[in-house]
Amino acid sequence: MTVQASVAVRNAGLDAYETAIGASAILRIRTGAQPANVAAASSGTVLATLNLASDWMAAASGGTKALLGTWQDLSADATGTAAHWEITASDGTTRHLQGNVTATGGGGDLTVDNVSFAITQAFSITSFTWTAGNG
Repeated sequence: MTVQASVAVRNAGLDAYETAIGASAILRIRTGAQPANVAAASSGTVLATLNLASDWMAAASGGTKALLGTWQDLSADATGTAAHWEITASDGTTRHLQGNVTATGGGGDLTVDNVSFAITQAFSITSFTWTAGNG
């Protein structure tokens, strides 16, 4: 039998992610394949580093949780093709989440307006949403 959860339980679980990671998390966008899991060493070149706001995700609703506000960087750190991302605690080293990057409409875990980054280029995150399973 498959376990199913109410929307209230799924929302609480999603909100717990942000609480566990903490305020002022750091998002890094990197080149290359993402590591096998979040305990493995980071890989690829860091193309961009965004210091997220103290409250960086909207409250979960309907079993989903989305970015809060505008996530953008006015100056990319390096040139390359964005392929994966990681979110760490504010200490910059404790990695909690990772996933893939695609251009807007590409279906990635995180989407950006353009995956081809040039050093000092401005860019925006166009979508970042978590959906809880077990509905």
